[in-house]
Amino acid sequence: MKNKYLKGISANILLLGIVSFLNDLSSEMIMPILPMFITALGSSGLVVGLIGGLRDSISSILKVLSGFWSDKTGKRKIFVFSGYLTSSAFKLFLAFSKIWQHILVFAGLERVGKGLRTAPRDAILADSMPKERGKGFGIHRALDTSGAIAGSIAVFLLFWFLRFDFKSIILIAAIIAFLSLIPLHFVKEGKREPQDVTLKISLKKLPKSLKLFILISGIFALANFSYMFFVLRAQEFFTGKLSIGGPILLYILFNIFYAVFAIPFGTLSDKIGRKKVIVFGYLLFSLTSLGFAFFNSLIAFVVLFALYGMVYAIIDGNQRAYISDLSKGALRATALGTFHTTTGLLALPAGLIAGFLWQINPGITFIYGSVVSIVSVVLFITFRKYFKDSRNVIFYKNEIDES
Repeated sequence: MKNKYLKGISANILLLGIVSFLNDLSSEMIMPILPMFITALGSSGLVVGLIGGLRDSISSILKVLSGFWSDKTGKRKIFVFSGYLTSSAFKLFLAFSKIWQHILVFAGLERVGKGLRTAPRDAILADSMPKERGKGFGIHRALDTSGAIAGSIAVFLLFWFLRFDFKSIILIAAIIAFLSLIPLHFVKEGKREPQDVTLKISLKKLPKSLKLFILISGIFALANFSYMFFVLRAQEFFTGKLSIGGPILLYILFNIFYAVFAIPFGTLSDKIGRKKVIVFGYLLFSLTSLGFAFFNSLIAFVVLFALYGMVYAIIDGNQRAYISDLSKGALRATALGTFHTTTGLLALPAGLIAGFLWQINPGITFIYGSVVSIVSVVLFITFRKYFKDSRNVIFYKNEIDES
């Protein structure tokens, strides 16, 4: 029975999924309380946007470089290990923050680790299941987000029943992060020839369709501001102890829907093509943002956080898989790194804009996200003729092209 369910799934997919499970268990013990930790230290909505945007942007400076270095050296695993180790160390430092400026520094540097590991890790994932990349990324995302569910449940239990404070919870999370390094040791790295290229040449070799998709996904990144604003929006509704417990429970719901739908939407994109699935995800984000702008009740937040989880299930893994479809194997890490860098760097202006609008009126923040997301939908549809169908025939063509 066990073999039946694991048939066709690469060991690397499962091992990296376990690594991500443990790392996200750690991260998601921190993430639902991070915006409340920031505001508890006396910061404003603009500071929340700054920290949220900087966490993504600072890591993105390294994503394209680590992807390029990975392709140039032919090595993947060393970058992945260094990235997870760096993140674990700065989570430990974060536990000792006393002012919001400490959080700004440590939370930002923690993302350096994400910048080091993401593109090489995604390249390993893409190479491990070349005929079913959507499914492979979906499995990884599902395990990753299952860790997020466990982490957000753990933080609720620690806060609600055991009365741990924010700093104690973060310290426990840091210890778990170091444990995620153990299964990474067993990941097998295929032998690859170093690529004799410069970064400038590598970027020029990226296909036109890939560059266009990176542009469109970058515009969507301007709409997809930090999750912290969604948590703070829910916090406005609750009072007393529930002002912390309520948003954590909703965040758990978000992660459950993310995990449940990651594999189905990844598999669906393998069958019908990723273009349709990604456009639907962009559109659903726009509608969800409108819901956060205009509705303010318990039932509304339950529905909206569920939809927000579905949005991530649709978009996160499939965007990565689509980048892999449109790139050649020899430069796949560079392509993934370029994508992550572009969308990540735009997270900082997205966060600052969202934070500025939040200080005027929180509802305007979500209207902004909805409108910009619709722009990305329109552009994707307008330029759809430039994008190939991403079903399995493209996988074979890419592998032939690169040889």
